[in-house]
Amino acid sequence: MRHFCSGMRRAASRNGRALGLGLALLSLVCVSLTPVAAQAKAKAKPSVKNRAAAAPAASKGRAKKSRLKPFEAAAASSGSHPSVDALLAGIYANLAASQLKEATAKADRLVEAYPKFFPGHLIRGDLLLMHARPVATVGEAPNMNGNKLPELRAEMMQRLKALRYAPDPDLFPRAFVQLRAENKFAIMVDTAHSRLYLYQNKGGKLALLNHYYISHGKLGVHKLREGDQKTPVGLYRITGKMPRSSLPDFYGAGALPLNYPNEWDRLHNRGGSGIWLHGMPSASFSRPPLASDGCVALTNPDMEVLLSSPDIRTAPVIVSDHVQMVNAAVVNRDRKAAHKMLEQWRRDAQNGDVQVLARNYSAQFKSGTGEDLPTWLARNYTPPPSANATVKLRDLALFHYPGENNLTVAIFTQDIQSGKSVNSIHRRQYWAKEGTKWKIVHETKL
Repeated sequence: MRHFCSGMRRAASRNGRALGLGLALLSLVCVSLTPVAAQAKAKAKPSVKNRAAAAPAASKGRAKKSRLKPFEAAAASSGSHPSVDALLAGIYANLAASQLKEATAKADRLVEAYPKFFPGHLIRGDLLLMHARPVATVGEAPNMNGNKLPELRAEMMQRLKALRYAPDPDLFPRAFVQLRAENKFAIMVDTAHSRLYLYQNKGGKLALLNHYYISHGKLGVHKLREGDQKTPVGLYRITGKMPRSSLPDFYGAGALPLNYPNEWDRLHNRGGSGIWLHGMPSASFSRPPLASDGCVALTNPDMEVLLSSPDIRTAPVIVSDHVQMVNAAVVNRDRKAAHKMLEQWRRDAQNGDVQVLARNYSAQFKSGTGEDLPTWLARNYTPPPSANATVKLRDLALFHYPGENNLTVAIFTQDIQSGKSVNSIHRRQYWAKEGTKWKIVHETKL
């Protein structure tokens, strides 16, 4: 995005008519780069001694910042029908080069291809006006709906932010620690940036397939109750696939309902229902970033991509307002730590002594039915039937729960084998870090 910002400044100095809009765009998009630039200047080049001292820490897999990349490459196009983001990127690339005519042509193409994309009309109006006189702010063209202008600007802001960074293929959402083989896809909803990231699970490693603009709750995130117009933050699963034909027009191309409230939500008295990923009404292409009653809304073309996959229902969905991207070393470190705590639980479960097993559970443990830990263990723990029996864990999935500090979710199948007899139990455990120890604070049989 630095290429864009410096380019806009050059364009403003060379082209008087582009000056006003160029500065307006800079104020909307590039102002957030100032702290980054200031930090970069503040960080003087380390000495040879300091670089040597810093090298071991870097090799341990510290979280890696996204690389800045040319914003023109941030939005993919598909053949002769580019995406909205690709066309927007092209418009601002032309403006950065003082190519007002070319930018206007791309804006014409944008509104022709997507006539219901109203922010596109906003930008096109300003570009047309720039041919006659300077433009001082985004949305200065006459006959603009003043009531809708802040919403249109907000959507443009989020779309332009997405062009700042091309997603780095070497970085992964830290929340996805380990997926099952059956999880062909994974979905990360980043409410802070109005973006949904679709990943494919390739042999246990995530590969980014695409990312899409989204709208969420009018009043933000961290849903607590029915009707609060907020989007929940948490780990969810898709409970169904609803095509366009089965729904009112409001849901557009279709919907993927989520299992909100999940057991963690219910444990914390979070209410409400009907949280879906869904499309747009036929009268709209997209909506402002804060526009739904709690659902996550995508454009219909993007929703159709999700619905077209027969395996999308297996995708775990994480909704977060603070997505941490890390490199593979951090993911592997988190995975090893989780395996270590689960291996201790497995050994203690195989031991057969409920008092030994109880050491893995927190004094703050809460059951879904309000039982204390001894009562819950007596009802839910199945000891091995003999000293020769073995306990194995399989089909393991691991997640860092969003919106919580040091909370890891483990989902697995426990096989208790004695001779040829196998008793299988499906479990979901919530592990919280207490001091230096990990303890189970909630557990559910699936």
